[in-house]
Amino acid sequence: MSAAADRKLFLGGRLKRLRRDLGLSQTAMAADLGVSPSYLNHIERNQRPVSAQLLLRLAETYDVDLRNLGQSGGPASEAELSEVFADPLFQGLAVPRHEIMQLAEDQPAAADAILRLYRAFSDRRVRDRAETEAGGGAAPTDSPSEWVREYVQARHNHFPELDALGEALHEALRAEAPGPDEGFEGLARARLFARHGLTVRTLPAEVMVEWTRRFDPHRGRLLLSDALGPSSRAFAVANQLALMEHGAELQALTEAANAPDAPTRNLLKASLTNTLAAAVLMPYGAFQRAAEETGYDLSRLQARFGVGFEQAAHRLTTLSRPTARGVPFFLMRVDQAGNVSKRYASGAFPFSRFGGACPRWRLHSAFRTPGRIVTQIIETPDGGRWFTLARTVDRQGQDAFTEGHDLAIGLGCELKHAHRLIYARGLDLQKPEVTPIGPACRLCERHPCAERAAPPVGRALTVDDWSKSVSPYPFA
Repeated sequence: MSAAADRKLFLGGRLKRLRRDLGLSQTAMAADLGVSPSYLNHIERNQRPVSAQLLLRLAETYDVDLRNLGQSGGPASEAELSEVFADPLFQGLAVPRHEIMQLAEDQPAAADAILRLYRAFSDRRVRDRAETEAGGGAAPTDSPSEWVREYVQARHNHFPELDALGEALHEALRAEAPGPDEGFEGLARARLFARHGLTVRTLPAEVMVEWTRRFDPHRGRLLLSDALGPSSRAFAVANQLALMEHGAELQALTEAANAPDAPTRNLLKASLTNTLAAAVLMPYGAFQRAAEETGYDLSRLQARFGVGFEQAAHRLTTLSRPTARGVPFFLMRVDQAGNVSKRYASGAFPFSRFGGACPRWRLHSAFRTPGRIVTQIIETPDGGRWFTLARTVDRQGQDAFTEGHDLAIGLGCELKHAHRLIYARGLDLQKPEVTPIGPACRLCERHPCAERAAPPVGRALTVDDWSKSVSPYPFA
């Protein structure tokens, strides 16, 4: 029993961050927990371990998920910091792993600041390169998409206030239904007309041109493109209903986030509105129960709630209600060129934040089997094992120049949760077939690898006249 039983738990940095997030002084938190301020000070400085009794008091007092508190790192994890320090900008510094670990564990706020600075630097570098190639021109100093993505991820993609509003609006719609089989889109259209005087019209894509959804407040019309499928059309109507019914709450949440500029605020509000629309279509309690009952069968969830594959998969990454948690999924969406357009996670996220995903992950090979789910168990360089599934989806509002099935959705969770998924049934989860993968190629030191697209930063190539490696970039 052993080492695990005797191991002392030092959580000073994470406890300090929790206290600051709650806006508490050491004295106030110590009073809440029934300990002395000096004892709490010693814990925050990692001079005393955290006892089991104190952990339980933390969970009861502040509704803390002990699994999240015990995970390595904060918003800036060791893997993310290692990725930053692997940049050629820091070549020659050779920051050792134990210092990176100490920074992530003991100084989470400073580590998070380093990540934000690096993101700003990376965005500026990309824009400068693009401007040089295009012949110049001014560009904004911030990336709205990255800012919003980080804000959402800091909340673990979970907004309980929007879930509560969504459940209430869903119940209100059902109460107005003339029959039990009335579809959501019809109910939402009727409420938009009865309460807000809005009609919904579907127009040819040639008339809508670049828009898939457009609100005309002067004529009181919501215009939808006929390029939208049934689930996308229902989501568009839910989005407009969310804005009309809870615009004030959405605006208040947006303002509270303190986004740096108007474009970022607008993008954040659009993201929050989409979250509320999803909560109306897939109310938290009903969706979480259905997910558990069906073994997270996406096709059954799609049928039950009248949504698309991507909508159901995205909703699975939001199930973090303390009293009704779902499997902590991560999600990534890519196109055929490997560009990442979505990254969300309710728990840990195993892939490179600033680069793409490993080509050995079957997310990329899903394009060979359009519309079919492919599963895979992967292992990251830190020894973490993940159960993943991937499937292609159509781009919303596709036109004559898109082929269909031109996006791929990757969904995954830690292997310890895989037994809850219908997709893992029949697999030997104790001795699984595992595919080792890495982060973006320039950060990955797995060797040899036939899929390698670039040598790792800081490693010398070993190309010679006498041999040829399976890897196009062999290194020492």
